[in-house]
Amino acid sequence: MKWSEICVHTTQQAVEAVSNLLHEVGAQGVVIEDVEDYDQMMAEDHFGEIWDVSGRESYPTSGVYVKAYVPASSDFQDTLAAFRKEVDRLRDILDIGSGDVTVAELDEEDWAHSWKQYYKPVKISQQLTIVPLWEDYEPQPEENVILLDPGMAFGTGTHPTTMLCIQAIENYIQPGDRLIDVGTGSGVLAIAAAKLGASHVEALDLDTVAVESARQNVETNGVEAFVAVNTGDLLKGMDGTYDLVVANILADVILLFIDDAYDRVKQGGYFITSGIIGQKRAEVAEALQTAGFVIEETRVMEDWVAIIAKKG
Repeated sequence: MKWSEICVHTTQQAVEAVSNLLHEVGAQGVVIEDVEDYDQMMAEDHFGEIWDVSGRESYPTSGVYVKAYVPASSDFQDTLAAFRKEVDRLRDILDIGSGDVTVAELDEEDWAHSWKQYYKPVKISQQLTIVPLWEDYEPQPEENVILLDPGMAFGTGTHPTTMLCIQAIENYIQPGDRLIDVGTGSGVLAIAAAKLGASHVEALDLDTVAVESARQNVETNGVEAFVAVNTGDLLKGMDGTYDLVVANILADVILLFIDDAYDRVKQGGYFITSGIIGQKRAEVAEALQTAGFVIEETRVMEDWVAIIAKKG
């Protein structure tokens, strides 16, 4: 079987938006190549991260490569043309850099190697380590392992926005807390919350592919008794109050449902937001405060920001 590798040369802030577009055209996973990540990885031990990667010369000198793999088909060129138009439309809301889209053809064996070589066990917080399903890994006594197949939905746990969010959950969650994960993707945040002691997690996503992927990952990790994965458009239709609401999505989307989040967070609870580029930090913080939240803490990793806001 033949596969087509689609590569988009873009910016860090556009990674999530481009990744979502790639999934919409049938991508089975995304690979993010950022030379800044490579240099940082080589320079320091960042939460014990372990990657098996090629040399620096394969990375872009500026910006980011977002790569994805889709099955070759007779209508691929039409799909590609439509995808290029959608990437161009992102320019209206995001700095996407050059936005160049290139394509390479791979055999199935090559695709499997290209996809899996990028994902190795990653220690993302003091307690949690993400391990791809195909890796043999012997955890340390203090480690709590999340088994993940990152091929079906965006959210491998290795991106700074996800790491910031999980680290915040680890710091603020209490045993027995109830939580909503808005835009769950692969389900990694919901699984992390369950493993950290949540009694119930509502994991929501508008993408049916993400919902199915999250359900599979929840079952793989044995936390289906604590995590309910459902199709949901942000917080529409949700009622009741929760100890924590978390959202690792674009800042522009977070701004759409801050008032709804305020209604869903119980008094003294927290709204944890991530996926915020540095330029949007002040706008999101101001909107949170206007809604009635108090900014408890702001965390930064590279160009990304997570804001932890408390109700009351």
